[in-house]
Amino acid sequence: MRGFSAVAMAAMMLPAAASASEVGDQLAQRLYDGTLAEIGDLALQRCDEYNADACFALGMLDLVTAYERTAQALYRHGATAPNSPAMAMLFGMGLDAPARPANPDPEPLTYQGLRDILEEFTSLLDVARGHFEMADMGTGFVIPIDPLKVRIDLDGNGTAEPGETLASLLGPLGEFTDIPAPDGPPPSGKSKTKPDTAAPDLTIGFDNADAIWLAGYSTIISTPAELLLAHDFSQFYDAYLHRVFPEADLPMQDYSRGGTLFMDPDSDTFIADIIAAIHTADFPVTDAARLAGVRERLLSITALSRKNWELILAETDDDKELVPGPHQTSLVPDTPVTEETVAAWLATLDRLDEILNGELLLPHWRFKQGFDLKAYFETATETDLVMLFTGLGALPYLKEGPIADADAFADANRVFGDNWPGFALWFN
Repeated sequence: MRGFSAVAMAAMMLPAAASASEVGDQLAQRLYDGTLAEIGDLALQRCDEYNADACFALGMLDLVTAYERTAQALYRHGATAPNSPAMAMLFGMGLDAPARPANPDPEPLTYQGLRDILEEFTSLLDVARGHFEMADMGTGFVIPIDPLKVRIDLDGNGTAEPGETLASLLGPLGEFTDIPAPDGPPPSGKSKTKPDTAAPDLTIGFDNADAIWLAGYSTIISTPAELLLAHDFSQFYDAYLHRVFPEADLPMQDYSRGGTLFMDPDSDTFIADIIAAIHTADFPVTDAARLAGVRERLLSITALSRKNWELILAETDDDKELVPGPHQTSLVPDTPVTEETVAAWLATLDRLDEILNGELLLPHWRFKQGFDLKAYFETATETDLVMLFTGLGALPYLKEGPIADADAFADANRVFGDNWPGFALWFN
């Protein structure tokens, strides 16, 4: 990361490049073909020459690589979504048989092996963030990309095949979102006996501001893994994760079906595993510096969001904006972004910083005092989810002071209403 800092400082002291590099011209098609890695060296060279679009391309390469390697590792070990008749009934799904891995021959997985997968994931995302942050300097750029056409080699066979696109990954959500894959199977197994409907144009004009948005996004998705890696979660791994890796030689793999207690062998063992998961959700902190670093990551997310809005508000174009300013056209139907929207979001960021700095406390249902999140990140020696919720585990972090309530987020409640999760995902 020292190299990133040096280049970034140099870029701020030099005049902006006169023109964009050839890397930006190739980026979209390379993403669609799954061949972005082939111009990685060229992108690095052009980024070192302060071409912002090349730094953006490097960030995209890092981001895609992080997803590819993680997806390939999960495939290699036969990861699948947990399923059982009890779970199906609970969530109103069909009574399917327990899910089987897509990989017909999964490799064994160890606790350390899973940690290694998460370590590589967060490392690659940190590199992506560094390149994305560099892409807001120098020449302005706009690169049209349809994210649903981006190919990812999910199974590690060396080829990003036609079905391995973001749209295909979203296919299982088709009955809710009806997102058609550009070149994959129709969503939800729908028939194509009727004339094909053209996929909607979801092209976004990615620019310098969006590079900062992606820097924040990279940090958001790496933070939960960093939080987990700060702890020893080996007991939880042994007790429950055979439900995620059913054929990877985990300790309870051969005992996913037992006798009958209440419902049926599949459901009863699934319920037993859920109870075991709750029982083992007591994670000793093994890396205090890493846990404290999670708070710093969260603070950097709010800082990047502010930087993103600074760049958005300075834009003079209106070209398929990922996140539009009040003077730009929103790609989200019936959801314009107004000056009031931006002000409410910036006020929300201020409140979040106050919570992360221990100036505004989190409410706890059992206590009149508030929960000091800063103290937790800086001093915790264990994270026992059950005891934190029930009260005893929260005692070391309670203190007097202002507590976050509806009034603290009055602007957000007024402007975003019940749709605040959607705005949070959008604005990052």
